This record gives sequence, structure tokens and C-alpha cells, in this order.
Amino acid sequence: MSEIRIVLPDNSSKVFDHEPSALEVAQSIGARLAQDTLGVKINGSKEIQDLRLPLKDGTKIELVTTKSPDANEVIRHSAAHVMAQAVQNLWPDVKVTIGPVIDNGFYYDFDSPRNFTEEDFEKIEKEMKKIVDADHPLNREVWPQNKAVSTFEKMGERFKVEIIKDLGTKGEKEVSIYHQGPWFDLCRGPHVQRTGQIKAFKLLSVAGAYWRGDEKNPMLQRVYATAFRDSKELEQYLKNLEEAKKRDHRKLGKELGLFQFHPWAPGSPFFTGKGAVIYNELQRLMRDMYFENSYQEVITPQIFDVELFKTSGHYENYKENMYFMHIDERDFSAKPMNCPSHCLIFGAEKHSYRELPLRMADFGRLHRYERAGAMHGLTRVRTFCQDDAHIFCTLEQVQSEIESFMRLLDRVYSILGMKNYKIFLSTRPEKRMGSEELWDTAEAALEQALKALNLPYTINAGDGAFYGPKLDIMFVDALNRPWQLGTLQFDPNLPNVFDLKYTGEDNQEHKPIMLHRAILGSLERFIGVYLEHTAGHLPTFLSPTQVTILNVTDRVNPFCEKLMKDLQESKVRVEFDRRNEKLNFKIREAQLMKVPYMIIVGDKEAESGQVSIRLRSGQMINNIGLDEMMKMILQDIEGRHLEPGPQKSQQPVTEEVSH
Repeated sequence: MSEIRIVLPDNSSKVFDHEPSALEVAQSIGARLAQDTLGVKINGSKEIQDLRLPLKDGTKIELVTTKSPDANEVIRHSAAHVMAQAVQNLWPDVKVTIGPVIDNGFYYDFDSPRNFTEEDFEKIEKEMKKIVDADHPLNREVWPQNKAVSTFEKMGERFKVEIIKDLGTKGEKEVSIYHQGPWFDLCRGPHVQRTGQIKAFKLLSVAGAYWRGDEKNPMLQRVYATAFRDSKELEQYLKNLEEAKKRDHRKLGKELGLFQFHPWAPGSPFFTGKGAVIYNELQRLMRDMYFENSYQEVITPQIFDVELFKTSGHYENYKENMYFMHIDERDFSAKPMNCPSHCLIFGAEKHSYRELPLRMADFGRLHRYERAGAMHGLTRVRTFCQDDAHIFCTLEQVQSEIESFMRLLDRVYSILGMKNYKIFLSTRPEKRMGSEELWDTAEAALEQALKALNLPYTINAGDGAFYGPKLDIMFVDALNRPWQLGTLQFDPNLPNVFDLKYTGEDNQEHKPIMLHRAILGSLERFIGVYLEHTAGHLPTFLSPTQVTILNVTDRVNPFCEKLMKDLQESKVRVEFDRRNEKLNFKIREAQLMKVPYMIIVGDKEAESGQVSIRLRSGQMINNIGLDEMMKMILQDIEGRHLEPGPQKSQQPVTEEVSH
């Protein structure tokens, strides 16, 4: 065999007389690197490959080590095998199925005659520790399909047999098997070198799951778990997990009385009066931004003849997520997106280059089918509204429009206290429309704009929309969890299929570029994410109740009612808690409802015309005049401040004192 050259990240290379594994490459660089190597990325791909696989000549590699951000993915893959081995060591009659890595952890599905309980977790974790401490090497073998089927049939592992036979129907004649000590499993990898490299793990929960997600198949027991490269990371994750339970938007939504669901409308939230305040204030924020940035808001129908979606490509590429109906001998669909209807508006009139860019916004209701098992509170629903907009522009205007969009997004996120976000450039997917030349142009335009803006970004290969590449904005919340919210999508295809035109400076007809963009994304999903990010402590301008007046005695009720009336006339959302309860009880109640301002009124306050204000944080502002109080609250609301209370130019806040 001729020389095999493997290219390293710095473009230097290592030469071998055979196709080496990534582990061999690491060993050729240094013993410590080899000891820490867990996997490899090949030729710029994000996918981690097993460190044992042979590498072809000219392959460019990036080693994944115990210090890499992606280390936990490999560790969790192997931890799933350790968990399965531990379960079968303890209960040999349990059969194994699959155990994939998921966000922040992994699971394994078991066919077991006994029901696992959380009390079993301690036994399983103890057995897992024995396997880890044994430091078994993970050895990979390649078996012909008939050997694999025969072996797993003798073991009674019928689920593995089914998987192997399915692989055979897809043309695979061999399968990979990983051994750790006396136990082995069918798997593609990647896996760590030795079980001792799994430093920290924790079993989390158990749930039922149908084999292959089909309710006609046997019900299995799915054990969820997680693993990390060190105990410190695991401890922080478990701490965040507990905090996430407290912040769960479904829990907060119920406690704060914001939204509810009913089985007669699955996946379709009902926003209460309080929840609708948040919804409407977010729309008002975006409408203010639209006015400042020359957007025009339009209103479009919710139901269209399916010919619209056949023209747009949604029928072919998205019909499994759409709702259909038959009316007057015609087939209709509820719209899953606004973009086709905006194309109809643009195409209904003639346009000149002088009108471009034309920015068209729409808060129309959308409907998309989500499987029952995928729905989750507000974050996965079947009906929703987006802060949706489409920009029709020339190719020369694309970069300035991206710059304008990113400035607008940054401003909105700053107002909402969401400064930690990342940008991903998602490129052409396998299932797509349009020519390769159009995709080349579109991807290059987005990338050039990001470089011109000096914005850091990551390539997300293959994750673009079917009609064009896009920028995905991943907001990282207070618990360090990423959420895809904003997006900007470059689309030269829809203007083509709808034959959209504008008259250029040369007096000739040209096709516009269409940019699909959203900042908050789905308002339903955004509210769910934002409630968890803030733990329900919303800025005053978004709070359903902005002020609660707390009386110390009924003698001051007339003063409180006058104060409430004055606040209402200034458009402040205010409540008066006149219940015959102790002040501390009322304060706790208002605190639980996350009210930004609690105005405390006793005899002294009513007589002097000065009140005490307790902020949501527990801090107090004592003896403040009514005019000054009103000015402070209104400045907070109108300025859309993140935290209630005086700004730097106003009266300082003191520590909480008893009243």
C-alpha cells in the first residue's frame, strides 16, 4: 500500500504505511493525547466517529478528547452500554433494545418482566460503578450479518435480531459489535477506549415507551440517565435540573394563572386574561420596532386552496405537518407558514426597485401538526403565532438587510435581557428545491454578510430550510440551555415559483430575493422559554399585574382606592388586595405572583401622602411621595426596564425593613 497521509487541524500531516485509526494518529503525536482521545471528526463534519475506524488517505481530522466540548457525547454513548450491562448483570432475564444519546444525556429501552422503580436506580448505579472501576477496554469487532443474527437469537435478544435483519434489507452485510469485559452489544459507536474513562453518571427517571414508537408494538421501559467527564459538571447539571423543575413554564403558567389546555383542543393553549397581557405586550414591543424599522404589517387568511402550497413547495415537502379539509369540492389547508400568502400580496401589484426593500410583517395564526407524544406545554404546540416577517429586496441589498436584522434582533434581546446568543449558518438539506447555483449564491451571501459584520458563527451543515439556507439564532438561557428562537432565511426560490418581479433601474424585470425572518419566533414557544429563563420574574412592562396595593387597615381603604384609580388612569395594571389578612400574608401572596411593585399603605402613609414600596426583590423604598412614585413606575414601564425600582438617577433603594 502506498503512503497514507492524514491531515491535522493545523494542516500539518502524519504519514502511515496503512490506513490508521484516529487512536493511532493520536499515539503518533504523544502518549498523553492518545490517553485522552475519545473520538474523531472527519473532513469538517460535526458527527463524531469512532476512534478505532480506519482513516483513508487525505482525511482531515479533528480529535475529540476528554477536554473537547463534545467529549460528553462519546462518554454518554458508552455509559448507555455500561448501564445496559449493569441491568443485565442484576436481572439476566431483561432484554436490551436501543440506547441512544439525547440532549444532556442518554436512555436505554429494556424489555423487562419487572417494573423498574427509582428505588432500583441505586442498585444499577452501584453495579455501573463496578464496571467502570474494572476499566474494561471497549473492543470493536465486525461480524457478518448471519453470525450476528445467530448469536443474538441464541441469547433470546429478539429486538437486536430485528434491528440486524432490518439493516440487511438496507444492504448492510456486516455489523459492528462492541465488547466490554464479558458483555457485548450491537452498535455503530463511537465509544471511549475503556470504561474507566466514564467519570460521572446518574440515573434520572423511568418511563414507558413503545418499541420503535409504535403503539402496536410491545411497551418497553425507558431508563433516562446522564454522564459527564467529571463530577463537577454532573453536580452543576443536577443543580440546574432541580432549578429547571422549579422554573418549568407549565408549573409557572399554572401558579401564575397564565394559560391552560383542554383535551378538546390538544396542543392548542388557552391564554387567560393575565397570559394574554404577556402575549399582547410582546406584540406591542415588536410593533414598536416595526414602526421604527419601516415594516408594514399585513393580515392574511388562515385557510387556502392547497394549490397555493403545491406552488410554494410546502405540499410536497411539508404535507405531513399540515391540516387539510374538503370544502365546495375543493381541497383546502390551514396555513403552516405566512410566506406563500405574502408572495401573493407582493405579486398582486407592480413594483419598482425604488420600493425595495419591502418589509412585510404578519402576526397571523399558523397551524402545524405535532405528534401527540411530541407536544410539550407552550414549547411544542399545534397552533401558534410568530413575529413573522418577509423582506423582498435585491441581491445587492441582502447584506444591509442582514445587518439591519441583526441590529434589530440585538436590540429586542437586550430589552428582554437575552444577551447570550449564538449564530448558526444552516446550509442546504438533502430534501430541497431550486438549482445548486441558487443555493451557492444564497449560502455565499449569508456567509459574506456575517463576515462583513464580524459576527462569530458556526456552520450547521444540512440544516437549512427546503427552500434556502438560513441563520439560526440560539438563545442560551439562565440555566445554560440553548433555544432556537430567531431566524433569517435566504430564499431565491419562492420568488421564482410565484413569478415575482420588480422593475429595475435598467427598466428591465428582475426577480427579488425573499428573506424570511423572525426574532422571537413562535410567541407561544417564546413565552414558555422566557418564563423559564426569568423564573417568572418578568419585566414590569410584561407583568400581568404591575402593582399591588396592600392595606394595613381598612381605615385607609379610601386612600387606596383613590391611588388605584390614579394608577389605572395612567394605564398601570394595578390590583388592590383589600382582604382582611395580615400584611405579611399579603406580601407573600404578591411575592408568589411575582408582582414587581407592592405599595404598602397604613395610617401614617394615608395621612402623610407618602407610601412605602416593597420591590419584588424584597428591597424597600420608604416614604416616597405619590408623584415621585408614579414617575418611577411609569418610567420603568415606558422604558421597558428589566428590573423594577428607581434607575440610577432616582432615589436609592434600601434593604427591606419591617413595616
